[in-house]
Amino acid sequence: MPEQTQQGVEAFVLAGGKSLRIGQDKAFLPWEGQTLLERALEATQAVASRTRIVGAKAKFEAYGSVVEDVFVDRGPLGAIHAALSATDREFNLVLAVDLPFATAALLAYLIGRAHETPCLATVPRLGGGWEPLCAVYRREFAKVAEPALKRGQNAIYPLLDGPLLKDGPRLEDGDDQACARAGAQEIGVQEVGVQEVGVREIGVQEIGETELVAAGFGAWMFRNINTIRDFEACAKRSREPAGSTMLSSKGLNSE
Repeated sequence: MPEQTQQGVEAFVLAGGKSLRIGQDKAFLPWEGQTLLERALEATQAVASRTRIVGAKAKFEAYGSVVEDVFVDRGPLGAIHAALSATDREFNLVLAVDLPFATAALLAYLIGRAHETPCLATVPRLGGGWEPLCAVYRREFAKVAEPALKRGQNAIYPLLDGPLLKDGPRLEDGDDQACARAGAQEIGVQEVGVQEVGVREIGVQEIGETELVAAGFGAWMFRNINTIRDFEACAKRSREPAGSTMLSSKGLNSE
């Protein structure tokens, strides 16, 4: 059954990675009669009213509208910042091109959960590790990402699991009230390194593995492809019967 398109949501496929460990552009790897890029575009277009690609225009403009990085070669945080700086939508779905098992149903679920909370980000967390490249961000998160990038920070994880979150209430499997208490407050600009603007506390709605499994989404759906070995393992997993748990997401961190 097709997922319902969310009119107030824009989706961004992150395809600008250098793919150094795999030795070729991951976006154009073959996958079940498509490329990984085509697979990601199909999944996001099923749930968002507009989808764009974050990457180089010269490489991707034949496949759709393209957004280029403001902070070049700064990894996923730079790509997320570029997406949120370009959008006019409050809710923005981000999907890395190398997550072939992320289905439209999973993406629609995350979008639905994002609409239920004032948090700036709705991010899956499996086995203690965030999955920020299959997540939903409010546009305001760009105000958090930009000063971090200006400070030379490339990793997004400190923004999701920083001191504010450690000192405040931790979200566990749908505890939206915790985020509502944390996210509705205004904080001083120095606390998050944001200059000239104040933003809400960086409330992150954590979608835990327990909740995901209960909703019908296995941890294997977050497996990504960084190496040829990853690609071969994922291709093997795609041929396994539905519901198989032979492969887990542990040890494969998104880049």
